[in-house]
Amino acid sequence: MAKKLYVGNLSYSTTEESLNGLFAQFGEVVSAVVIKDRATGRSKGFGFVELADEAAADKAIEEWNGKEFEGRRIRVNQAEERAPRKPRFNGGEGFRE
Repeated sequence: MAKKLYVGNLSYSTTEESLNGLFAQFGEVVSAVVIKDRATGRSKGFGFVELADEAAADKAIEEWNGKEFEGRRIRVNQAEERAPRKPRFNGGEGFRE
């Protein structure tokens, strides 16, 4: 079963390809995403990696949490499920989800 990891404190120059390469050593990477600011397109300094195997994901956490990658000491742990978003009022256009 796949396991999703949170990777924080990334260098702003970290790419999805370099993130994928970092975690590929532990097994099959299902996805690797660097979260970017919508307005600027610049990295927000964190991302998510999904590994196909739970044991590989646990090994990746053990191996990389607190270690230096691309000049930054990164944080790696299991991603938490995000709470459902509440509808927002959109300036007179009604509610949107």
